[in-house]
Amino acid sequence: MVQISSALLLTAFILYLFGTILFTVSVTGKKFKSKKKASTGSRIGNFAFFIAILGFLAQVGYIFTRWSADGHFPISDMFEYTTFLSVMMILGFIIIYLIYRNNSIGMIALPIAVIVIAYASVFPRDVEPLIPALQSSWLMIHVTTVSLGEGILMLSFVAGLVYLIRVIDQTKRSKRTFWLEAVMIFLVCALGFAVISGIFQAADYSEKFKWVNEKGSEATLEYKMPAIAGPHDGEKISAGFGPLFEAPSWMNGVEAPKKFNTVIWSFISGLIIYGLIRLVLGGRRIGYALNKALRNVNPPLMDEISYRAVAIGFPVFTLGGLVFAAIWAQQAWSRFWGWDPKEVWALITFFFYAAYLHFRLSRGWEGEKSAWLSVIGFVIIMFNLIFVNLVIAGLHSYA
Repeated sequence: MVQISSALLLTAFILYLFGTILFTVSVTGKKFKSKKKASTGSRIGNFAFFIAILGFLAQVGYIFTRWSADGHFPISDMFEYTTFLSVMMILGFIIIYLIYRNNSIGMIALPIAVIVIAYASVFPRDVEPLIPALQSSWLMIHVTTVSLGEGILMLSFVAGLVYLIRVIDQTKRSKRTFWLEAVMIFLVCALGFAVISGIFQAADYSEKFKWVNEKGSEATLEYKMPAIAGPHDGEKISAGFGPLFEAPSWMNGVEAPKKFNTVIWSFISGLIIYGLIRLVLGGRRIGYALNKALRNVNPPLMDEISYRAVAIGFPVFTLGGLVFAAIWAQQAWSRFWGWDPKEVWALITFFFYAAYLHFRLSRGWEGEKSAWLSVIGFVIIMFNLIFVNLVIAGLHSYA
């Protein structure tokens, strides 16, 4: 079953790549309008959506086969949670597409789903039984609801990003073009994480350190990438590169120095890939190239989609990330709330999107202001997914 689930996930990955190409052609290339549905998009866009549906069904198949192999719903570690997050994002995309029939959303949403799956693929995929802390029916209730809410909120980012690419003047440099390009670099760094991890995994790279872990015990920490940041007061016991410096002393969570080192490599590889993309584009910014590709996009429609995604995703996230989480915390730790890093960032996410709706409905922040807020919200979600999960120690570090 594990091999079947892996094959289905790979199938979804390939289908999303193919769908990205088709959506891009439907937006930037010659339009082949359907006679019956000329107003809803091109035939090639409809075919791209069909490919996305097939990819979604392949991922659903992955979930059920992985569930059969695990003996529990597959959301208990970083690999399973991140792949499930991509499923929820695609589900949200399918719903949005069926309502608006807009190919531009698919052109951005599918490659982000590809990046999320690639990001997930570098984590251990071993099938293991649930640890005692996770043996609760609230695991499925809490995590699936949070994932669905975050998946829909990520679509708000997609629509907001399309809006910004379309309306910001890319012919001259400004603060707006700088920050928009910074968002592009962030996405490329996420891709770089998957690429560089895959390269060193294929090379079977390894180097080891002795260090004192979060429990105060001496342990061995194995790096799978060259050590730019070594463990604090660690002693290298194998050959290999570095370290160039030590991780901060507070970074002593579950393999936190190793994960911090991976984050550094992600930025390095991402910047290299970004440089290559700029080279292919003749030195032009990614935002400039996409602005030309999305010249036929309707900005007010993107603004509406972005807002509606928040209006739907925010209450779903609140239910799963705060209400259900508090109930489970009371059962597991005999308290509804603590100041664990994951809990804090869930609260930050809640307050941010509450502020988004406040400014949107009470202050009239529509258009570009609203789009920038949706981009910031995505950065908050990604910071929680990447940095808080990988680097900061807490009660949720078992993930």
